[in-house]
Amino acid sequence: MRALIFLLATVYISSFSSISFAAEHNHGDAVTYTPDVTFTLRTDIADGKLVFIGETDAISSKINPDLKVPEGAVVQINLINGDGAVHDIAIPEFSVKSGNITAKSAATTIVFRATRTGKFEYLCTLPGHKAAGMFGQLIVGTPEEQAKSNAIDVAQDPHAVGEPVGNRGPKHVMLDLESTEIEGRLSDGSTYKYWTFNNKVPGPFVRIRMGDTVTVKLRNAKDSAHIHSIDFHAVTGPGGGATVTQVAPGQHKSFTFKALHPGLFVYHCATPMVAQHIANGMYGMILVEPEGGMPEVDREFYVMQGELYTAQRHGAPGLHEFSLEKLLAENPGHLMFNGTMDALTKTYRMKANVGENVRIYFGVGGPNLTSSFHVIGEVFDKVYDHASLTSPRLTDVQTTLVPPGGATIVEFKVDYPGQYILVDHALSRMEKGLAGFLTVNGKPNPAIFNSSEKTGVTSGRQE
Repeated sequence: MRALIFLLATVYISSFSSISFAAEHNHGDAVTYTPDVTFTLRTDIADGKLVFIGETDAISSKINPDLKVPEGAVVQINLINGDGAVHDIAIPEFSVKSGNITAKSAATTIVFRATRTGKFEYLCTLPGHKAAGMFGQLIVGTPEEQAKSNAIDVAQDPHAVGEPVGNRGPKHVMLDLESTEIEGRLSDGSTYKYWTFNNKVPGPFVRIRMGDTVTVKLRNAKDSAHIHSIDFHAVTGPGGGATVTQVAPGQHKSFTFKALHPGLFVYHCATPMVAQHIANGMYGMILVEPEGGMPEVDREFYVMQGELYTAQRHGAPGLHEFSLEKLLAENPGHLMFNGTMDALTKTYRMKANVGENVRIYFGVGGPNLTSSFHVIGEVFDKVYDHASLTSPRLTDVQTTLVPPGGATIVEFKVDYPGQYILVDHALSRMEKGLAGFLTVNGKPNPAIFNSSEKTGVTSGRQE
């Protein structure tokens, strides 16, 4: 049946789509009635993600396949709805976009002339669909391979949560940090001049105990162009330490504080203009555990939300430059978890097994936007509101607010396998890069979730 539907849809599209395109878009001779290259894609769900699946010849059964065409070719891309959700397909660089298809087996098409050599993105433009996996590459001609980038990967590993303090007593802790200014990878094909602590965004997750005495040594890299400092929200003292750590390039300064309050706290650079230093990546978190430590869980993750204000548009290749105008307008071009556009969707894989308890230490570096933190398909069993460890826990929470410079701790048991998406529920921000994946492996329990229709979802394997 699927083969018959595919054949009929392809015949229909091939017969009418080119004419419709020329009439609606008034491109005249831009395309011909007979395409040089035709591809057919089907929308579906695979490995818990929304995807395009190839249906024709060399791309058959491939997920988000590369579509290779000669320069100057007239290209036709057919899209068949395989999952019953609303979809479209677009290639922004060629100013071409299909209409929406809403019913299962419905079809649409785009036709255009591939007028220049290069690699271009095709995607579904419905809100959240690109972030959920619906994008691939159109490769026109034989693009020159870009020189291998020397950009540093600044994405912070969400597993880097440090060692729990357990039942130990207070002690003297030495903390060494270095402020750096480095060109880091923002996404595939683009970079940014990040300002960091220890070459990562966010900076290291610091884990201490209430009552500890902490000596902080901040060194500013000699090749920095700016003064930097550090302000710990956990510190009781002038500027949270920033007053005494305004460090010039190539120098270092130290201070000592006693951890008086348990909780999860943000730290950041506090050198004017402070918002620029934070936006460029100079933020992180410090966990001050109570006496006896945090309750044990199976998985812990470190996640921080940040903003980048760039002169270049989101998705543009090359080096992105800081925009003061956009910063002051509080209009970031990029939002991200853990420093880059794909830190938690591609660079690092957050995993858990069915039946495990997961804890996320979540903070907002900012500097401007409040987060409505949410995990799609899960309910937080416990929320440490505003990251307070001494207040009563909230229970059975869907979405929790976290202000810039604030934090929270959420815990939940994972009961069903699949891919769960971390988002800020101001969901248009997904289109600017704000998404992360938590993959849960294990055996499905139909008493918890049961689909009456085969959707192509593949359950994770038990680790």
